[in-house]
Amino acid sequence: MRILVLYCHPNPASYGASLHETVVASLRARGHEVDDCDLYAEGFQPVLSQQERLGYHDLARNTEPVADHVRRLREAEALVLVFPVWNFGFPALLKGFFDRVFLPGVSFGLVDGRTRGILTNIRRVGIVTSYGATRWRAFLMGDPPRRFCTRVLRAATGFKAPIDYLAHYDMNRSTDATRATFRDRVAACFARW
Repeated sequence: MRILVLYCHPNPASYGASLHETVVASLRARGHEVDDCDLYAEGFQPVLSQQERLGYHDLARNTEPVADHVRRLREAEALVLVFPVWNFGFPALLKGFFDRVFLPGVSFGLVDGRTRGILTNIRRVGIVTSYGATRWRAFLMGDPPRRFCTRVLRAATGFKAPIDYLAHYDMNRSTDATRATFRDRVAACFARW
């Protein structure tokens, strides 16, 4: 299976980086073709420009500024996101990726004024993330990243892709043992893909 891994963290020595390495190694060990997209390393520009917004619904041209990333998304059969949750949301760079790449004609189509998910090439979705807060606190805040990943991404795939959402909560009080246990859980999950 061809898998697009979207990784978003600025520090190559972070725990998030070790989770990213675990995901990629586990998928490759299963024989998958991994398109490893490190948004920071690639210098992805997250800002949706005025021109891009004006041409947002122009299906013939709206993908031009991000054509390579659109191609990679369309060629993928599975999608894995690896990112930290900051301020109960996505890192700005990852949010910018969704704003600029998940376009009309790419991730959704408009039919009679209603959206319909058209990323049907994506047959499976995996999320690997960490929160500074506890699961309970994230729940009280509405947990926007979890809701986006489990609802919006599912809708974008036409409600056909199962989603594995793996989160290490309470990173502010994590230990070497809790981080190792979670990393093992991530490896085990993707070893089953």
